[in-house]
Amino acid sequence: MEKLILIVNDDGWNAQGLKVLASIASAMGQVVVVAPCNGRSGAACSITPAMPVIVEKISSKQACKAGYAANITVYSCTGTPVDCVKIAREKILPRTPDLVLSGINHGDNASISLFYSGTVGAIVEACLKGYPAIAFSLRTRNKQCDFSPYKQVAQHWIGKILNEGLPTGSCLNINFPEVQTLKGTSFCRMAKGIWHTEWIETNSDETAQKDTLNEIHTYTLSGVFENLEPEAEDTDYWALDHDMASVTPLKLDMTDYALLSDCR
Repeated sequence: MEKLILIVNDDGWNAQGLKVLASIASAMGQVVVVAPCNGRSGAACSITPAMPVIVEKISSKQACKAGYAANITVYSCTGTPVDCVKIAREKILPRTPDLVLSGINHGDNASISLFYSGTVGAIVEACLKGYPAIAFSLRTRNKQCDFSPYKQVAQHWIGKILNEGLPTGSCLNINFPEVQTLKGTSFCRMAKGIWHTEWIETNSDETAQKDTLNEIHTYTLSGVFENLEPEAEDTDYWALDHDMASVTPLKLDMTDYALLSDCR
């Protein structure tokens, strides 16, 4: 039986990185894309409990015009990336997927950024349901990128996990640096880091006038990431800073077993 591959993202169904990933995966199985109707970056593991979620099947003509191959089925969903995984299995897919892929995200999800990432949130949901899952992200700020340097690595890991699977409760977070030639692949842990200077005050003239009376302020989320261990050579950030793809295994079980043992 042909392998069934579900692909999601948090940049929206029309994002370039998603189309590239779908193209790569389509050579290895039947690909179904279920992705947000627009960008849902920062959605993490959020769901949509308070309103209906609308799913639209994109016509073959529209999908092909957007850049998808004719053998790829595409759905747009008003929910979050996690909603996409949930609804795909229950209402769209004919059976359990053999693999869930997320990405390729425009922007890296290394270090603590993965906790905020809708790209990673989708594979966490897949992992919770027992599906092998991989997240792919590219360290870039560009909406249009050259993904060709990363295709071989993506092909390798998609094929490997389709054939070998992953341990129950584990998934993979893969990040690429924006380079013309990768210097290799590093198997690594999350770097310790912190986001700071996260809010920029962006008061409009109208808000500023009200501000003196009502203390109204408007802020836009921004932030600066600081790698707290830049010299450590076994982290995802070190790999990206040295032009290598980072492959980081993640586990669902967040129990602190050392502290648990000390408390007993």
